Amino acid sequence: MGPEILFEDAEALVIDKPGGLPIDRPRAGGPCLEDSMDDLKLGFQRAPVPAHRLDRDTSGCLLLARNPKALKRFAAAFEERQVEKRYLGVVAGELKEEEGTIALSLSKVSTAKDGWRMIPARKGKPAVTHWRKLETRGGLTLVEFRPETGRTHQIRVHAASGLGAPLLGDPVYGSGKGAPRTMLHAAGLTVPRGEKAPIVAASPLPADFLALGFSDA
Repeated sequence: MGPEILFEDAEALVIDKPGGLPIDRPRAGGPCLEDSMDDLKLGFQRAPVPAHRLDRDTSGCLLLARNPKALKRFAAAFEERQVEKRYLGVVAGELKEEEGTIALSLSKVSTAKDGWRMIPARKGKPAVTHWRKLETRGGLTLVEFRPETGRTHQIRVHAASGLGAPLLGDPVYGSGKGAPRTMLHAAGLTVPRGEKAPIVAASPLPADFLALGFSDA
C-alpha cells in the first residue's frame, strides 16, 4: 500500500506523505518514498517526480509532477511564491500572542561536531512566515503556519527563534523530547495553473497530533 492520494489529474498528484518517511533513499539505506513511485504511475508510463521538498519527519501534502513540462511549471510556481502552503505544528510551550508574522533571514552553517543547520542571520536569505494560534493543551500549542518563502527548515527555525517555542520533538532546533518526530504537518496546498483550475489538496490531522488531544482544525 502506497501513500494516500489527495489529488489526481493528468499532470499532478498530491500524496499524503507519512511522517518519518524520507523522500530520497538515506545513506544508511532503509525505506523511502522512492519505493512507492512505480505504484504511483497509476497507468502512466513515467513515474511521478516530487515538485518540492518536505523534511523526513514532516507529514502531509506533497506535490508530484507526472511529466517534465508540469514539473518545470510547478517548480516555477514555488520559486515565484505563487503556491499557498498551510502547515500545522505542535510547539513546546504556550504562546501569549494570538497571531503574527516572523521575518527572520536564514543562513546555513556547518560544523564537524553537529553537522549542518539553519540559523537566523542578518545576511541570510529572507524568510517570512505568518502564524496563528489554534489550540493550547497541557503546555503545548497547535499553531497554523503559512510560509511566504520556502527556505530549508524555515518553519522549524522560525518556531524556535521567532516564537521562542520550538516544534515538539525537533532534535535540531528543540530538545527532541515529547514526540518521536518533529511535529510538523503540511495540511494544505493550493497551486495556481493559469487558466486551468488550481491544484487544491488538504491532508487531515495525523494520528500522532490527535493523540496529543488536538482536533482537526
